[in-house]
Amino acid sequence: MKPIYKLMTMMAGGLLLTVAGCNKKLEEHPYTVFSVAYFKTPAGLQNAVNALYSGMRYDFGPEGAVAITVDGTDEYTYAEQPRNGAGGTQDFLTLGNYTLDFANGAIQTPWNRNYSNINLANAVVQFAPEVAISEDQRKVILGEARFLRALYYMLLVQQFGAVPLDLGSGDLKFNEVAFQGFNRLPVADVLVKDYNVIIDDLVFASQNLPDKRPTNAFKLSKAAALHLLSKAYIHRAYSAAKQPSDFTNAYNAAMELINNQGLYGVALQQNYADVHRPGNDYNAEILYAVERIPGNNNANEVGNPNGIGGTKGIDANNDFVGDYTSVRAPLATSTTQPVVVRTVQYGRPIRRFCPTAWLYNVAFADKTNDSRYDGSFRTVYIASQTGGGFTANVDTAFILAKTDRIADSLNGISPAGPKLKPYRVIAPREFYLIGGSIDPAVTRNMYPSLSKYEDPGKLAANDQGGRPFVVSKLSEVYLLAAEAALGDNHPADAVGLINVLKQRAAYRPGLSADEVTNRYNAIKVNDVAQITLDFILDERTRELCGESMRWPDLAVRGKLIERVKLHNPDAANGIKAIHVLRPIPKGQLDAVADLNKAQYQNPGY
Repeated sequence: MKPIYKLMTMMAGGLLLTVAGCNKKLEEHPYTVFSVAYFKTPAGLQNAVNALYSGMRYDFGPEGAVAITVDGTDEYTYAEQPRNGAGGTQDFLTLGNYTLDFANGAIQTPWNRNYSNINLANAVVQFAPEVAISEDQRKVILGEARFLRALYYMLLVQQFGAVPLDLGSGDLKFNEVAFQGFNRLPVADVLVKDYNVIIDDLVFASQNLPDKRPTNAFKLSKAAALHLLSKAYIHRAYSAAKQPSDFTNAYNAAMELINNQGLYGVALQQNYADVHRPGNDYNAEILYAVERIPGNNNANEVGNPNGIGGTKGIDANNDFVGDYTSVRAPLATSTTQPVVVRTVQYGRPIRRFCPTAWLYNVAFADKTNDSRYDGSFRTVYIASQTGGGFTANVDTAFILAKTDRIADSLNGISPAGPKLKPYRVIAPREFYLIGGSIDPAVTRNMYPSLSKYEDPGKLAANDQGGRPFVVSKLSEVYLLAAEAALGDNHPADAVGLINVLKQRAAYRPGLSADEVTNRYNAIKVNDVAQITLDFILDERTRELCGESMRWPDLAVRGKLIERVKLHNPDAANGIKAIHVLRPIPKGQLDAVADLNKAQYQNPGY
């Protein structure tokens, strides 16, 4: 394995993506060598920052990045392809049942990618004071570099625990030479330093970035920094590095954003379903997303859009998709498969991850008063080919009913036998895993597919997605503030914060004001005694399901083992205390010259 910490001859031979002003269009500019002298020019400094933005594409959207954040949680488990050993899916099976080891491929993506970007961020911070630019430009560039450095570090710390700040030339110093050390010891001290750096960087970013992001691009802003700062304080509050003021500081950072939404250019969408709606990617609720352009594989740095994994494309738009192509309709005994032709809208049904029964039956138990289930999952499928009584792109082929009772009602039995609907109604008892079966003859490997990453702008059904990938949104800030209020011993303040989201969840287009009020009254928090960490985690599921944060959500809060044992039968027997951290990858340990390699590994691996 090549040494981790050398910046690959300064991105030799690579393509750096630059943002043209405030325009969302990305333009490619090839730079074959990134030298220290080039860093000290305005163009070099800006292109280094642009490369930091681009590097986040490895951490948000590709298959491995999705796997390490959703698989083996209370929300999601491995679906049919990993379960049956389909090629290239073994890593997802072992992540999901907690038999993974330090050779697991999925955990290596952040490990192999993030350090070079951290080193690049160190270069920006180190050399920016020497570059001939205005002080206002310098503040923004440093704010961007320090925000992104903090995020790269957070992504590592929440998976692996303590990670090195010294990449070979000293803490947070740019390293130009190959380095085979691993400055992780002593682990407890390094973890304290990790969190101090993350928080210091985010405090700086929250003070020096622009108040607002552009309306059509995901350049960083104070709003994004305040969100991540609040989250960083909360993460530290649950760690061995915790400080007495962490929850207080988390609350203050979150409330600064909540109380000054006009200043920071942010606002909740009225309709939950609109937050992730295609064509609405730059709405004011989204604070930061990893930029991509729908249908532009070249700009998105996707060399093989029809491939799976290994690029900067968004596999998430295919990973959660059940096998809609195999569903027979209008009856289970029919021979017609009206959606057998894959569509751009529904995506490639590669069946990596499927909902747990807990997610469907408990977290989203109320699918009527709370709109977030419908705003998160696809339940209606239109025929993709003509035949068997269906017209392509016109007729409904099948729907996924919300309850068995609804399905039975729609499939009501007459004295002459089943009433032949023009479409099939599939009951939850027929869903893969959720209904208790994984037999494809029964389930057709079908389950509610996450719709948040659907991309109708793709060029082909099998392509990876190309929409911006949401990292942070205002709704999570309300949840962070509520959690901080609980941790800081004023849980009454959490009630109103969570009820803001409950109020929005009750809304559906077309409902009268009275109907919205009635639905809100059915789901709102009525008593401060309801405010517990588990309640907030449940609410995070309803608001943020599938958004590449659940595994660290549970792990950093000390809730992973408890909730997985309760809610994920696939993982319950395998998960152990060691699994709150991932193993340090084998390649890293092999590269360390120190013969006592075990001291660098996380306990139990």
